[in-house]
Amino acid sequence: MFQRLILAVLFVFFGNFANAEAELVHNATRGELLYSTHCIACHDTQVHWREKKLVTDWASLQSQVQRWQGISGLVWTNEEIEDVARHLNIIYYHYPTSN
Repeated sequence: MFQRLILAVLFVFFGNFANAEAELVHNATRGELLYSTHCIACHDTQVHWREKKLVTDWASLQSQVQRWQGISGLVWTNEEIEDVARHLNIIYYHYPTSN
């Protein structure tokens, strides 16, 4: 009985990690699609690694994505902004994120 309980707890615990990881990958993929559809025409890779870049951490990355989607008139949701920021962070910046 005790072994079944331990197995059930482990399954739930590790199952949640797997679900969370799958969700992050999905969100980054959605972010990649949004970025490649709406942003890549004006942004080549140089904008992300130039010397005077405005992005210095996760918060500033999210802020810049929010700023530029507004300037572009895209009206993205907060989730879409975070997805694009997550995609850019995975590809270019590698900053620690809050989640």
